[in-house]
Amino acid sequence: MNRSDVDARSVAVIGMACRLPGASGTDELWALLRDGVDATSETPPERYDVDALHSVGPGPGGIASRRAGYVGQVADFDAEFFGMSATEAVELDPQQRLLLMTAWEALEDAGRRPDLLAGTRTGVFVGNARADYLELALRQGPEAATASQLNNFRSLLPARLSHFFDFRGPSIVVDTACSSSLVAVHQAVQSLRAGESPLALAAGVNITLRPDEGVVMTQADAMAADGRSKFGDAHADGHAPSDAVAVVVLKRLADALADGDRIRAVIQGSAVGNDGRTSDTVLNPSLTGQLDVLRWAYEDAGVNPADVDYVEAHGSGSPALDPLELAALGRVLGEGRPADRPLLVGSVKTNIGHAEAAGGLAGLIKTVLCLEHGQIPASLHLDIPNPQVAWDELPLVVPGKLLDLPELDRPAVAGVSGQGSSALNAHVVIRQADPAGSASAPPGRAKPYVLALSARSAAALEALARSYADHLGPDGAGAAYALRDICFSAATRRQHHEHRLAVVGSTHAEIAAALTGSPGLGGRPLSAVAERYRRGDDVDWGKVFGRSGRFVPLPHYPWQTKRYWPGEEHAKDGGDLASWVLREHARTGFDDGSTLTEIGIDSLAKLRIVVELTKRSSQDIDPEEFGRLRTVGELRRWTRSLEAAAR
Repeated sequence: MNRSDVDARSVAVIGMACRLPGASGTDELWALLRDGVDATSETPPERYDVDALHSVGPGPGGIASRRAGYVGQVADFDAEFFGMSATEAVELDPQQRLLLMTAWEALEDAGRRPDLLAGTRTGVFVGNARADYLELALRQGPEAATASQLNNFRSLLPARLSHFFDFRGPSIVVDTACSSSLVAVHQAVQSLRAGESPLALAAGVNITLRPDEGVVMTQADAMAADGRSKFGDAHADGHAPSDAVAVVVLKRLADALADGDRIRAVIQGSAVGNDGRTSDTVLNPSLTGQLDVLRWAYEDAGVNPADVDYVEAHGSGSPALDPLELAALGRVLGEGRPADRPLLVGSVKTNIGHAEAAGGLAGLIKTVLCLEHGQIPASLHLDIPNPQVAWDELPLVVPGKLLDLPELDRPAVAGVSGQGSSALNAHVVIRQADPAGSASAPPGRAKPYVLALSARSAAALEALARSYADHLGPDGAGAAYALRDICFSAATRRQHHEHRLAVVGSTHAEIAAALTGSPGLGGRPLSAVAERYRRGDDVDWGKVFGRSGRFVPLPHYPWQTKRYWPGEEHAKDGGDLASWVLREHARTGFDDGSTLTEIGIDSLAKLRIVVELTKRSSQDIDPEEFGRLRTVGELRRWTRSLEAAAR
């Protein structure tokens, strides 16, 4: 292919967000990688009792490792933002909750307003292989098999995103074991190339709440005893599990360029393929299968494999799989490679563990960050090279320290590999994005601009203002960007909510001072625009700014999270029955005149409330009588009568 053919088929990565062990976002992930941090840790008691299960040998019912990679605060969620009651939030799988927040952050990173995407054929492709929350609930017996558990079937992971954002395109869960999320990326790319979707979210989510898979891996003697992935090392002893939630926003390259999107990297090609019967059993990896997929991926990308600078390997630290993977990379990407430019190969699993179905996307996000920073971090825990690897013959280097990518007269090129126990291999080829356009340079002396901020609660708006003040400060990331571009991006690339704030200033310092409450900026030009915005009026931002600006990174929405976990939802049980019902089930603010339907108490919620009130009041509740209640005031009077009868 020539470059024009490649660009016509290429897909831009325009947004990324993640929650990984030791990293609540992509900036934190890069710091972790750059500093060579091992983010694995002891298994927390809220996951399972590792003391009772830990076994130094592969005995029945034991688990070999006390460690893994864990995302913190998996029970925390901003239910109010997503229009959920406390009861709904408790019942919903944390994988869905975390995926909702991470997808919102990825769209913010992409500068794509969710309200303007509603009703479009945006596609959602989610790699996942777990339903631990559902399975834990069902283990409690038949009484736990309530209608609400329908929400936790794995097919609802992409459907939850599509429903909340009102996306009308394909909405698919992908399960090919550990290659799932890279296969999701491949499917998203195909959907974009075919014109089926104008925009696509590819995601991976893996939250470990049960020890079962670890016990199985221990029985197979495939679990790393120290909970660390030792890719390429002589002492590599297997799987080291990890949590992960990761989302990328993808768009056809030509469309992203036309729309002025921030292009973080470019996907030039990808391929997936099964080993077929090229190995003796379905679970054994195949060199032939890996060779095929690597060749297909670079053919699809129009890239000479010898030109690839870095590969993010599957890199699981398996004593059987590592030598095969390195041999395949050496054979395909080593052919014709200059002796002075060996292929750099690494694995994010050595930092965070193996995120299973989400592992490929963790690797993809790491690789995009490498291309953006022009550096390849060290791959950890490689002390003695595996003697089964022909290191002297393969033109490969696993970095033991932070290395700079070579300076060439072309964009750097990288590959990302994923391999599943389903015998499904995947490989994605990406290149550095072309340099971004220049910043908006204010003509002459500094001009005033309006910074418009909004949130779904007063507390969130206050937190957002503080984060923007820090962003605009001399040590903040916003200091690197023109004030006009920051204000333009906030006004045109972020969704506007009901709680609003707008300030006017001519410099970063003036805007930051206004956000923190310093006086003296009233009456400035554009103050009338700021006041209209604060009142909730629509503002023609094109007219305000006069010409288009460059989209630049901004602070993320400040989630106002609470902890939602089974058995803990009634920890604050003060108040009467009505207060309890409204606290647990209302999705919005209300007064006594609000109807129950308006605040989200629908027929399914009413059925749950009848069951709960029967238990709490020790009385038989007539569902029809409760069903006739219309308003919050009627609910309060009715529950007071229940309480009086119970005395």
